[in-house]
Amino acid sequence: MKVISYNLRKHAAIGELVDLVDAHSPHLVCLQEIDTAQLPAELGPLHLADATKRNRLGLAVYYDRERFESTATAAFALKKSLHDRIAAPAHERVLGTHLLDHETGRELVVASFHAAPLTALNSLRRKQIHAAHEALRGFGADLPTLMVGDFNYPVFKDFLGADVRGTGYDLTLSDARTYTRYKFFRGHFDFATSMGLEIDSVRTLRQGESDHLPILVAADYRERAEAAA
Repeated sequence: MKVISYNLRKHAAIGELVDLVDAHSPHLVCLQEIDTAQLPAELGPLHLADATKRNRLGLAVYYDRERFESTATAAFALKKSLHDRIAAPAHERVLGTHLLDHETGRELVVASFHAAPLTALNSLRRKQIHAAHEALRGFGADLPTLMVGDFNYPVFKDFLGADVRGTGYDLTLSDARTYTRYKFFRGHFDFATSMGLEIDSVRTLRQGESDHLPILVAADYRERAEAAA
């Protein structure tokens, strides 16, 4: 399956989505920093599973109805940063959808995630990642899970990877940096964490109107990937 994740930079890159879908034919699209009041129900061949309701700039997940059926969705609030409390509240930082894969008969969970901004500490973002993983475990009853999005994690990725693996998830970075706005903080901010899936690749796509570059994740169920190998 192919999944695109994209932080739209305060909805600025919304006009690029149809072309992205046409160019890469993803089965799912996970968005961050979108104006949920201005989202189309359809994105080319993809259908809106759900979007957050309580954020000024929120999250959304689209899916291919020929490949998948979305049986449930859930948004989760995570521990807030000081920026969240004072400047622009973000109540829901992860949005998951429970999917039935018509091609394989399998169930899985795919989620869009947006961590606290760079003004927060990495320790807070690690707590948010752990809490998001636990919320998705409860939502999907230990189903194969893919969480993609903007992790806002500028340095010490090796430490984060080891920390995530300790909770049963894998972390996979993209093949090139995905954030370009600030010279000091350039790096791989957008990536994937997963459980029960084999991540074949995470490719950084061409930059558009956003300060984040979209990523394209190619994944398969671990058992199928091992059997093919």
